[in-house]
Amino acid sequence: MVAIAGPPGAGKSTWAGRLVDELNRKEPRAVLVGMDGYHYDNRVLIERGLLERKGAPETFDVEGLLADLRRIAAARVAVAVPVFDRTADLARAAAAVVPADRQIILVEGNYLLLDEPAWRDLAALVDWSVFLAVPNAELENRLVRRWLDHGLSPKAAKNRARANDMANADIVNARSLPADLVVKYEPG
Repeated sequence: MVAIAGPPGAGKSTWAGRLVDELNRKEPRAVLVGMDGYHYDNRVLIERGLLERKGAPETFDVEGLLADLRRIAAARVAVAVPVFDRTADLARAAAAVVPADRQIILVEGNYLLLDEPAWRDLAALVDWSVFLAVPNAELENRLVRRWLDHGLSPKAAKNRARANDMANADIVNARSLPADLVVKYEPG
């Protein structure tokens, strides 16, 4: 099990997806599990007063992620996992299945190496970890583009990137455990 961690906008999903494709080029042996599937639903976040902080550590079902990763590690049966639909802004239950015969499980998400209770248990489950390190200016540019692509106005996109996503990036960058490998962003 390999954790691919990093701040929002670092390219974790893209990087992990390409790695899975490459690993599966000759035979299916790798699968990807995204932490974003474990977002609490917006209704839950509204009830808890957390909608404006969606994407912060407390807005995820970390215990659900832990339980599923433990079942996957046991490799006795296929495990259904949720997948986050960014366009609909919600997690879709049992939207992907991790076959029991997969030898390499890539898990990607912001807080997989977070040095806090419950999250620390995730780090203990993985055999190897990668952290994608991207400078804040590049992260902000990517995040603004992400929200523009989702139909937000330029002002709203900048506000969302700065007020929430960059706050989450600060948490990831400041409070993550050391990774086995740090991949640093190189422009160009």
